[in-house]
Amino acid sequence: MNIDNLKSQMRKGMLEFCVLLLLRHGDAYASEIITKMKEAHLIVMEGTLYPLLTRLKNDGLLAYRWQESPAGPPRKYYSITQLGTQFLEQLQNSWDEINRTVDHLRSKSAIVTPPDINLQ
Repeated sequence: MNIDNLKSQMRKGMLEFCVLLLLRHGDAYASEIITKMKEAHLIVMEGTLYPLLTRLKNDGLLAYRWQESPAGPPRKYYSITQLGTQFLEQLQNSWDEINRTVDHLRSKSAIVTPPDINLQ
């Protein structure tokens, strides 16, 4: 098994969650999102981000507005919607459950059975 492929799949699975987490702190345009992701050591390419942003917008989780830029053309700023915030809360709960399970399995004292989680 190739670890790089597995890591790539794990990152892709978390990307929606990470974008929503980032936007809950304030509006951002695509290049800014990419920069903030890189600062968090999550490398995201424009070819991956733009379709994701469009899908999240079409699903009602994000909205956008155009704003004039001091250096160049107007920028499309994305923001999280109320529905997006609710979805983010659900993702956070799922992440917490998965994290608890993985931490439990990683610990040396994995004696107590954690609550069942549904990975659907």
